[in-house]
Amino acid sequence: MLRQDSPSISPDGFTQPDRRHDAPRDVQRVGSLDIQRELNRLEEMILDSPRIPLSRRTLIDEEQFLDQLDLVRLSLPEAFHEAMQIAQHRDEILDQAEQYAQEMVEEAERRAAQMLNETGIIQRAEQEAQQIRNSVQQECEAIQQQTMAQIEQMRRQAQQDLEEMRRLAIEESEDVQNGADEYADKVLRDMEAQMSEMLRIVRNGRAQLQINQPQAAPKPKPMPERKPQ
Repeated sequence: MLRQDSPSISPDGFTQPDRRHDAPRDVQRVGSLDIQRELNRLEEMILDSPRIPLSRRTLIDEEQFLDQLDLVRLSLPEAFHEAMQIAQHRDEILDQAEQYAQEMVEEAERRAAQMLNETGIIQRAEQEAQQIRNSVQQECEAIQQQTMAQIEQMRRQAQQDLEEMRRLAIEESEDVQNGADEYADKVLRDMEAQMSEMLRIVRNGRAQLQINQPQAAPKPKPMPERKPQ
């Protein structure tokens, strides 16, 4: 609303001329005016104006003040429009933010459900893997025990076979030794009998020779040689 049609009255009580048809030149540029800044200018005009002594009244340049006031009044609709646009834009931003937040919550819930599902799958896989590990470990332990038992049995069997072979070898060695001793004794007995027979024949032959030969004169004994002094 623009200023009233009634004449203005200054602080000193004098009537001022009517300015209804005087439009300020600054009214032509009210597009994107800063309302707060223009209101601050009005406040500065009041504070900077001279004061009437011993009173609370201030002398103000009416024309400048009214021009500034008209400038503010004319810019208010544009400011309101901008404020409404800002509020509407803010509502849109809030709606978008709420929608985005809802989508994020839904996505988080889906992700959480997926993670729970994956966690269940992972847990089942880990349980199955643990069961497989336990089964394999038990089988390995059983195979190891069976192998150790077989090795021990083979060792004992080999030791028994070795003892048996040693016993047989000793028996065969004793048999061979006994047979060799008997054979050697037999050979020696045969040789002794043959040599005894040969000795008997030799003695008989000599005795026969001594009987057949004439008895000869005894030969003189040779004189012993004298050693030089």
